[in-house]
Amino acid sequence: MNFDLTDEQDQLRDAVRALGRRYGHSYFVSKAKAGEHTTELWHEAGRLGYLGVNIPTEYGGGGGGITELALVCEELAAAGCPLLLLVVSPAIAATVIHKHGTEEQRKRHLPGLADGSQKIVFAITEPDAGSNFHRLGTVARRDGDDWLLTGRKVYISGVDEADHVLVVARTEDSATGKLKPALFIVPTDAPGLEKSKLDMEILSPENQFLLYLDDVRLPADALVGESLDAGLPALFAGLNPERITVAAMGAGTGRYAIEKASDYTATRKVWGGRSIGSHQGVAHPLAHAAVQVELARLMIHKAATLYDAGRDLEAGVAGNMAKYAAGEAAALAVDTAVQALGGAGMTTEYGVATLLGAVRAGRIAPVSREMILNFVAQHVLGQDKSY
Repeated sequence: MNFDLTDEQDQLRDAVRALGRRYGHSYFVSKAKAGEHTTELWHEAGRLGYLGVNIPTEYGGGGGGITELALVCEELAAAGCPLLLLVVSPAIAATVIHKHGTEEQRKRHLPGLADGSQKIVFAITEPDAGSNFHRLGTVARRDGDDWLLTGRKVYISGVDEADHVLVVARTEDSATGKLKPALFIVPTDAPGLEKSKLDMEILSPENQFLLYLDDVRLPADALVGESLDAGLPALFAGLNPERITVAAMGAGTGRYAIEKASDYTATRKVWGGRSIGSHQGVAHPLAHAAVQVELARLMIHKAATLYDAGRDLEAGVAGNMAKYAAGEAAALAVDTAVQALGGAGMTTEYGVATLLGAVRAGRIAPVSREMILNFVAQHVLGQDKSY
């Protein structure tokens, strides 16, 4: 059992940390408040190779795995720049296309995903079904050699920044007549695809959308994979990387909040010559939050290691646990930091309360803490399914 990063991973972590700190949380907040995107940071990260660390070298990537991409997510978040589209484009879309796309799809999309010139977002969640793919209402049907997609999607991140959206739909199996999942690479400017921005109480440069698909016509090669049989494994291929990188982003955000609070409480003096951090009522909550973040980081490392080793079932359990632990730890860390800073914690200047919405959302999405507990109860503890 080895908890040390390789020399290459250490160098990656340090380089990403330096990049993130050059931009910093004030850049992230200013972009969000102006209704703009973190375009400069994204393109520089792409140019330096950080966005494509998990993409094979033959397609312009770094040849690493989800372990490396998790490091990128964590370190940018620890610098105050938690980029949600890292989870969506390199983690989900690139993994799905690399593992289950056709060779033509790999050549067409992976180089752009690696250098940041292309973004592909992900659309599974629906107003009625949530992310339960068994009950999705978005349907794809054949029309000659083409496909026609009809349905609705909700809480789809970054559609206004992306060239394509990876849409999860259901198709009819010609042999059984039953509906089965399939994934389609849909241009965001396709006729029949409309988007409506959702107003969210989250300070983020990345927007959420409701999508309407009204007989969106797609060519045959928009279907991910060589056949409909690729649908289910392609869908599952993106879930573990999603959970691991979301967890990494949460852990990084927790580290950022604790660092900000610790710097403040170590120097803030109110009662005589002692810092407020010398009082256990201030120090202990911060220490407790730091422990929870570090425990989450260990589970993230385990989940990423299992995933990169091809141990998908074990990675599924560890990835869910990592996502749960990091979601709880990040929310605790930010809330504790705000409390430790007092009134300063609620100001934009100190850059902590600006993360409250995001870390609260991290306990809900992309899978809620309750559904993770259901998963653990059933698959780890051997309990009957409760839903």
